[in-house]
Amino acid sequence: MSLSRRAFIRSWGLGDSGSDTFVSARGREAWAAEAPFGATADEFQRQPSPTEHNPIRISSNENPLGPGPAAREALLAAMVDSNRYPMNARASMRDLKATIARQYGAKPENVILGDGSSELLTNIVRVHTSATKPLLNGVPSYLDSEKTAVLIKSPIKKVPLTSDLKLDLDGMLAAAPGVGLVFLCYPNNPTATALPKSAVASFVAAVQKLSPKPAVLIDEAYIDYATDPAISTNADLALSTPGVVVTRTFSKAYGMAGLRLGYAIGQAATVKQIDDYGMPYNANNLAIAAAIASLNDPAHLEEEKKRNTAVRKFTVDWFQKAGYKATDSQANFIFVDIRRPANGFREACLAQGVFVGRDFPPLEKTHARISIGTMAEMQKAVEVFGRVLTTSATGA
Repeated sequence: MSLSRRAFIRSWGLGDSGSDTFVSARGREAWAAEAPFGATADEFQRQPSPTEHNPIRISSNENPLGPGPAAREALLAAMVDSNRYPMNARASMRDLKATIARQYGAKPENVILGDGSSELLTNIVRVHTSATKPLLNGVPSYLDSEKTAVLIKSPIKKVPLTSDLKLDLDGMLAAAPGVGLVFLCYPNNPTATALPKSAVASFVAAVQKLSPKPAVLIDEAYIDYATDPAISTNADLALSTPGVVVTRTFSKAYGMAGLRLGYAIGQAATVKQIDDYGMPYNANNLAIAAAIASLNDPAHLEEEKKRNTAVRKFTVDWFQKAGYKATDSQANFIFVDIRRPANGFREACLAQGVFVGRDFPPLEKTHARISIGTMAEMQKAVEVFGRVLTTSATGA
């Protein structure tokens, strides 16, 4: 079955008149997620119309192309099972766990699912931290784990990144005694950097010698975009080491951010502790079908990686030629020293129809995070960056 956007809309009975409305609404939902807290409906309506201004949204590290053809076909076919719970659908939660396990030479009991990886990160923090067992994180790094720690009143230890904006594993090891959970974002968000897998293995081995041993969470949301051969998944490390868990998501390279599906992998006893906190039926039928099709289509994932690598290089090269340094990105975003506050840069870009990332303390006075869109989008975006950086430099 071939599938186009128009065919997909028609399959829901919306017809041509509905499809135009549906497509014109694209972009507003993402603005709502990034809008200032308390923005009114009138303020929302005054935002530029996507059909009039065609904004370039490179702020949320999304895959600009969405799921691959096989995933879209599977997603549409799964509509017929929307009346079934995900354990009863023809592509069930059990089927997805088995498919994931095969990717790693593991068993289904080594895999748990989540509503995106966010649910998993939340529950791992709930399992392993408390008022007497802090969370340990780099700074700046991904904050979902810290948000949960704050909510449950667990202390947080933070270790600054190294001078090249990578996780400081030596510093984290020194801070690890007494903590309940060590969080490694790999590659790190927002800096897009990653250490060799061998360094992570050495770090985990050293943590295992501590008493009591902290749990280690390695979040690999962006690992599919890594191009350095020394950087690869730590799933085998999680499968062989008690208390170590790797989280993955279908939101990034697989283009399924809106479908909300992730998973964790580790030893059966390790992941069961986390799954005990999980929501029942925390994977929907459409996402399950699309995920299985995606995992069985490695050629498409490789195409997406090559596309991102080429566009990322184009963008990094542009900044380098313009005199601005980006980190060694192993993800679908870059972190650039723009030598001025990110908020002013962001607002100026927004005025010209380009959305870039939020502030990331303590580097918000100098650095900006920019997601990688399509080549056409980035070619337009760098024109805006050139005007904004030139104008702000002149103004300064």
